Amino acid sequence: MKPVPDPSRRSFWLKQLHQWHWISSALCLIGMLLFAATGITLNHAGQIEAKPTVVSRKGQLPPPLIARLAAGKAEGKAPAPPEVAAWVETTLAVDIRGREAEWSDGELYVALARPGGDAWLSIDRDTGAVEYEKTTRGAISLINDLHKGRNTGPAWGWFIDVFAVACLVFCLTGLFLLQFHARARPLTWPMVAAGLVIPLLLVILFVHL
Repeated sequence: MKPVPDPSRRSFWLKQLHQWHWISSALCLIGMLLFAATGITLNHAGQIEAKPTVVSRKGQLPPPLIARLAAGKAEGKAPAPPEVAAWVETTLAVDIRGREAEWSDGELYVALARPGGDAWLSIDRDTGAVEYEKTTRGAISLINDLHKGRNTGPAWGWFIDVFAVACLVFCLTGLFLLQFHARARPLTWPMVAAGLVIPLLLVILFVHL
């Protein structure tokens, strides 16, 4: 004789699953829309034209700062001296404070990679000539890089991690809700199986591994 399910226990778990399902869906709704949209733009990146915009600025370090660079690190990687970074920010409106720079005999080079573009700053250690260049590739490139977490910094990386956890909660609670309602909906598990089999067949038949 089969044990009789406890209606109160079923009701408790249904309530919990529905609660976590809607909470997780609310948390990841905007993120899901963003990542779904950028999934399309990434898939068709070669067909979407981008017109890069390049901004260049030049400057000349004053002699005391040239001497400061000459007395600095011979070669390797280290941030620019604070006084040099302050001058660059005031004169060229470029923030390089704390940024790792590549030191060589004749140059100080700072890579300023960013989502949706690129930038760099170079200082000639002998003459003090400063050159800055920034390339912007447009809004589509920006959101594509946000999707990939490319050059976005630790804060955005944490957001992606939290968003991924919310998506996992959303999917797992949805799976358990399917289990609860499967008896009344005969197509439940065939549809779930189709969601697994269709991409698997596409990989096996059409993707060259």
